[in-house]
Amino acid sequence: MVRNLAILLVLAAILALPFAFRQETGAREWRPGDPVLVIITPHNEAIRHEFGLAFSDWHARKYGAPVKVDWRNIGGATEIMRYLTSEFTSSFRAWWKGQGQAWRPDGAAIILSRVFDPAARPEGVADADWAAQRELYLAFRGTDDAKKFSSQIDLLFGGGSYDGDNATRLGLLVPPWPAGRIPRGLVATESGEELIPAGLSGDTWRTETYYGTTVSTFGICWNRDRMRAQGIARAPAQWADLADPRWFGSLGLADPTKSGSIAKAFETIVQVECRKAVEAAGFGPLADAYEEQIRAAKRPAGQMPAGVPAEYQAAVETGWVAGLNLIQQIGANARYFTDSASKVPLDVGMGNAAAGLCIDFYGRFEAEVSNGGRTNGAMAYGTPRGGSGVSADPISLLRGAPHRETALRFIEFALSEEGQKLWCYRVGTPGGPQKYALQRFPIRRDFYPSDDPAFQASYERHRRYTTDDLGQPNQDMYRLAHEFSYHPRWSAGYYGLFRDLIRAMCMDSGQELRAAWRAILAAGGPEKCPRAMAALGCLPQAPEPLTWTSGLSMGRTYDRLDLLREWTIQYRAQYAEAARLARTEGGPDSPTGQARGGQKPTAEQARGGLKPPAEQEDRP
Repeated sequence: MVRNLAILLVLAAILALPFAFRQETGAREWRPGDPVLVIITPHNEAIRHEFGLAFSDWHARKYGAPVKVDWRNIGGATEIMRYLTSEFTSSFRAWWKGQGQAWRPDGAAIILSRVFDPAARPEGVADADWAAQRELYLAFRGTDDAKKFSSQIDLLFGGGSYDGDNATRLGLLVPPWPAGRIPRGLVATESGEELIPAGLSGDTWRTETYYGTTVSTFGICWNRDRMRAQGIARAPAQWADLADPRWFGSLGLADPTKSGSIAKAFETIVQVECRKAVEAAGFGPLADAYEEQIRAAKRPAGQMPAGVPAEYQAAVETGWVAGLNLIQQIGANARYFTDSASKVPLDVGMGNAAAGLCIDFYGRFEAEVSNGGRTNGAMAYGTPRGGSGVSADPISLLRGAPHRETALRFIEFALSEEGQKLWCYRVGTPGGPQKYALQRFPIRRDFYPSDDPAFQASYERHRRYTTDDLGQPNQDMYRLAHEFSYHPRWSAGYYGLFRDLIRAMCMDSGQELRAAWRAILAAGGPEKCPRAMAALGCLPQAPEPLTWTSGLSMGRTYDRLDLLREWTIQYRAQYAEAARLARTEGGPDSPTGQARGGQKPTAEQARGGLKPPAEQEDRP
């Protein structure tokens, strides 16, 4: 009897332990009947945890009930967009047919069209067919009612401005608030000073359908130990540094068709090379004025208005090609291309890759973890000064959101000062995250230094708690944004084309690219192999020559898969030709020539990465 009582007391004590040590979150536990919110996001577990917990607590204090956030994490922005278009199409089709309407084979293409204009009937389309298409399109775009059709998801949280623009054009997003009805204190102060600009450094930060919540830059992460082993003394400071042959076989890169942020980084590289070419041609100080004239003239692409010399446009096009060639050479140095952008800094931190492209918060976070708090650890990250724009990660309301009111409250929370603290405050500080230091940059102007006394006072108040001093030159996002000169005409219109071109140029023909690059390096390097380099860098000629002008319409003119196939076939052939030419161009003073003469390359050549083919590992 006594023994049984003792066992019962022990069991009761064990069951009571979780309650005794439970940490209060400021909100009562969620119960059935309390609000639910469904969010699809590419954000990592740390962000999901902190924002879910903090929003529930905020909602409980403000509206009297906690919120259960149902996070849907299915991959990157590309996978999310495929999922959403599929869900919206199937839901709308079921509703449409339920109204007694016939579903067209091209129904999905019509409702999700980025270019459909219900006010302009295309030539050759019969009146009845046009009326049917128009009715279908307007029924989808004019309905925002979860009882009719819905993806069953409320919010899209994360991605980039490209993804926000794309989702808007697909018709997946709706404005959270009517024009001019945004709650006070979110994008502007009570007196009208901007807290969140419409955009900076060529990137859109907010529109009627999406609002940036955090900002980031793109840069380079590297491992000092691997650099020393490869004879590289100077850390990479600019994108062009990654084309150095000594990085051969050791760069970690991400697939731009799977990562919107990395696609933007590659586009940035082209933009920087265009700027270099314009400056080299002597037009640097005139570029802003010329671009304004071109914009106002509204002439066909590439045709300059009076007052803008043709040489200026020629410089832009020269830089455009140089940017693609630079990406190709960086790709030739790659150890791999991964589907996951976060894998690159992880591998660099572990020494599995010597360097790579990454988003700033991935690089900075992994450097801190890998270095264990040491200031001179093996891993480092840097944003090229003047070499990266500042991009926003937005939040947006999906059409037919089933929990619309709660979704609007989450957007309000994410843009508020309380929500912004989560990105940059230290763990455990007042209003900061509870478990994970997110180490990202808030978008609101009042977290950064300013000439405005009110904003400066706000910055001083926040800086006591932030993980980084947002007033430092390389961490002040507003300063970095103003340092980056961006002209959309130069490269923005090719964003989608670049993704597929890089895939064909560096990935689907990657084995042949590395073999050609190895042969060129073994023959003495690019300077000793002009014909091989010309073959290597040739842009696709089929189904038509790819140029700055043709590239603007090529994606609309040809089927995407057909282009990928054509381009891959051409690149494989020209890389084989480049390798053949390199073998014939290697002179007696080159490592290839020495190898043919029975001599090994010198130690200096080996340190420079100019090794015979057999000595350089071909990593897939």
